[in-house]
Amino acid sequence: MTDLDWIGRALASARPQVMAALLRHFRDLDIAEEACQEAGLKALAAWAKNGPPRDPVAWLIFVGRNSAIDHVRRQKRLVALPEEAAISDLDDAETAVAEQLDQAGYRDDILRLLFVCGHPELPATQQVALALRIVCGLSVAQIARAFLVSEAAMEQRITRAKGRIAAAEVTFETPGAVERAERLAAVAAMIYLVFNEGYSTAGAEAAARAPLCIEAIRLGRLLLRLFPAEPEIMGLLALMLLQHSRHAARFDAAGEVVLLEDQDRGLWDSEMIAEGLALIDKAMRHRRTGPYQVQAAIAALHARARRPEQTDWAEIDLLYATLEQMQPSPVVTLNRAVAIAKLRGPDAALALIEPLAPKLGSYFHFHGARGAFLLQLGRRDEARSAFDRAIALAHTAAEAAHIRRHLDRLQK
Repeated sequence: MTDLDWIGRALASARPQVMAALLRHFRDLDIAEEACQEAGLKALAAWAKNGPPRDPVAWLIFVGRNSAIDHVRRQKRLVALPEEAAISDLDDAETAVAEQLDQAGYRDDILRLLFVCGHPELPATQQVALALRIVCGLSVAQIARAFLVSEAAMEQRITRAKGRIAAAEVTFETPGAVERAERLAAVAAMIYLVFNEGYSTAGAEAAARAPLCIEAIRLGRLLLRLFPAEPEIMGLLALMLLQHSRHAARFDAAGEVVLLEDQDRGLWDSEMIAEGLALIDKAMRHRRTGPYQVQAAIAALHARARRPEQTDWAEIDLLYATLEQMQPSPVVTLNRAVAIAKLRGPDAALALIEPLAPKLGSYFHFHGARGAFLLQLGRRDEARSAFDRAIALAHTAAEAAHIRRHLDRLQK
């Protein structure tokens, strides 16, 4: 890590607020995105020379706004200059409409933009992909990886989403109470994918992406404030808190992945765990179980186990079976295989995941798990082949290093 890596972390952390503010004022996805990128490029030069500004977000919004105004003026022969109100001083971060809405404190640009991305004109997959690209600045490759599709397919998906929004003349205003309720599931999915992008990053990128987890948790709290009686939002927030409570123990000093059973549980954040457990217990009392609640219940079982051998793998298996019925997914089945291996051995786990090969053939974790099960069964040559495939599919140096440790065990 270099002395200037802090700039990358600051830009990644500020981007959601900057992008949301620019989009709210200019009402154009492409103009806002280009302005945000231009502000980031200027920050790389200015901050490296002069140090960080007192308020990086305000600095980026100001520079991005000026860049967008210049762009609009250059195009004035083709596109009329927006009304003065649309390009005026951005000191007031909240509109009068947002301040008055339901008297519910709906005062967050980023959450507002997520609800805009959940517009019914867009299919669900395009809603989430657009939010990850526009709000979080994730690359097409990163978003494609999250959806297990090719980069070309995801590029087309995002392009179509932008086109639909332009054709429908979607307004970037705060949606009303009914619209928010209709878009709640899409926004929850967006927030969790933002969290996962920060949570799943390892190695040198982990520090830069870590703020995404904190931002997702913050948005989850705001969403729960809007829907205080919705058990699935309680489950979503509980899930993120319980998973993020392990952040200090998930990587060693060299940045390599530490498996859950090998983590120093004394490093887990007890306050986050307590809040997460309280939330999931409260959600379950509503007796309206959903996928986030089930996943949070699985995380809660890990959190309650003071030692790895105290983990209730039988209950975790039952919860994953429930999740398979709610949200059938090869990734859910792959995760369930870990519990099966603990309960009935690696041969049963291997039998469960072998049929997943056609769907997860390009998924790093599938080959890593398959190699681990084969290694436990003593099928060393097959294990080596699976680990080699996993390394070829690794997206980070930390993932590759984790698999190489298995290969070292084979050689020994």
